[in-house]
Formats: sequence, structure tokens, C-alpha cells
Amino acid sequence: MWFFFAIISVLAWGTADLFYKKGSDPKDPFSYLKIVVMVGIVMGIHALYVMLTSGITYEPVNMIRYLPVSAMYILSMAVGYAGLRFLELSISSPVQNSSGAISGLMTFIFLGQSMTGIQFFAVALITIGVILLSVFEQRLAEAERKEKKEMIDRKYKYGAIALLFPLGYAFIDSLGTFADAWVFDRGMDEMQANISYELTWLIVAVIVWIYLVAVKKQSFMLRDQKVRGLAAIFETLGQFFYVFAISANAVIVAPLISSYSMVSVILARIFLKEKLTKAQYTVIAMIMVGIFILGFE
Repeated sequence: MWFFFAIISVLAWGTADLFYKKGSDPKDPFSYLKIVVMVGIVMGIHALYVMLTSGITYEPVNMIRYLPVSAMYILSMAVGYAGLRFLELSISSPVQNSSGAISGLMTFIFLGQSMTGIQFFAVALITIGVILLSVFEQRLAEAERKEKKEMIDRKYKYGAIALLFPLGYAFIDSLGTFADAWVFDRGMDEMQANISYELTWLIVAVIVWIYLVAVKKQSFMLRDQKVRGLAAIFETLGQFFYVFAISANAVIVAPLISSYSMVSVILARIFLKEKLTKAQYTVIAMIMVGIFILGFE
């Protein structure tokens, strides 16, 4: 079942990524914080719904036990949201999408998890495919800008700001995934972990909302957050199934999940009426072969 859960997460997070990009306004320096608030609201609602309808007895102490994992995930995602304002101006996508490979390697080395030769081959296909897909996506965006004769400030294209966000995301997210595997390897229940994570998100959302409205005097109306709300819904859906997948087979699931960028690229082409290049089609096929091998195994 872990493979089925992982595929749902890939599809959900790939869709969320599309809405994240649409909800990130380069002209609004607080757009990433508004995404944080919406994600926290939706996750908090889901956590409360699960506790009220599933009959699960939630132990609040687990929020503290799971806090290091929650903190790394939330921090990495906030950094990622902030970086979306600069993502199209940088070469950062290959770096950001490498987090799954990094965390998979960490679980292999430090937690003693193993994979068969064919599984290693499949994971290598997916990891290389994700990196190549991101490289081709950046090159295509660069070519489109040159065709339109758009002038881009070099400090955003190659500077530290452009690289800091994806580097931070990849590093922090890989630590979070490794910590997740470590926690589950020591017997923590998946639902207790997921509820803890979602309630922590809710607390963060409340704090950020107070900061936006009371300190920065920003307008925050739910009716204006539809796109960000959709991103939050798909994020929550992916997270729900992710905890079951990562707890069952972290060394393979971590790099497999990173292939959600394939979904976001395809959806972006569909909804933005853009075309995929032959190179992108080839890499997508390579990733799908890797996914098929893992499913067959």
C-alpha cells in the first residue's frame, strides 16, 4: 500500500505546486505568508475533523515529540513559498527537487534501510529524471524570456537571493524527511504524527495571521485566497497519505515523492497552454518507468 499512498502524494503535491505558483505574487512581499496562513487553516480543520470523526484518541504530548519534524517541514515550506517569487528567475529548481534524493541517501546510510538492485535502479531513474526535468524547465523558461526580449536583473538571475531559497528548502526538507523516517522507525503512530503536524501548522498560521493583520496592517480576506486555499487543500491531501508511505518504506519513498515536479510541469503546460519539449517528454517517460518498476516490485 505504501506505493499507492506515495502516488497519491505525488499527484496531490504536484497539483498543489501549480496553485502555489499561481498564488505567489511577485509584487506582494507577503504573498508567501498568506500561503502559510491558508495551509495552516486547512490542515488545522482537517486535524480537528479527523479527531472528531475517526474515534482516535489523540495524545497532545505527541505534538512535542513530533515538533522537530514539524518545525523542519514547516520552515522548509515557508522558505519554498518565499522562493517562488524568484524561482522563474533562477537556476534553482534542480537544487530544490534534490531533497528527496538527499533524504533517501540519509536513511540508507544512518537508518540502515536497504533496497534491491532493481529498486536502486528505479530510484536512480527518478532522481536523475527530476533533476533533468528541472534543468530543461529552466532552460525553456530562459529561451522564452529571450524570445520575448525580457530584461532580467542579474542579481535576481544569478545572485545569492535566487539560490538561497531552493538551497535552504532542499537542505531543511531533507532533514525533515530523515527525521520523519527516524521517528517512525521508533514506533510513532502515523495518525498521531499527522495530527501533531497539522495542529502545529494551525498554531503557526494563527501567529502569522496576527503578524500580517495586526503588525503589518495587511488585508486578509478568505474570499481573496481561493487559489491559495486550493493549494492548501491539495497540500493537506498529499500530507495525509505521505505519512503512511514514508513510515513504511522511507528509503524509496523519499526520492519517489520528489517526482511530484513532473506532475506540476505537466499541469502547468495543460493549464497555461504551453508545450512540452521532446527532452521533457523523454525525461517524464524515464521517471514513469522508474515509478512503474517500484510499483511492480
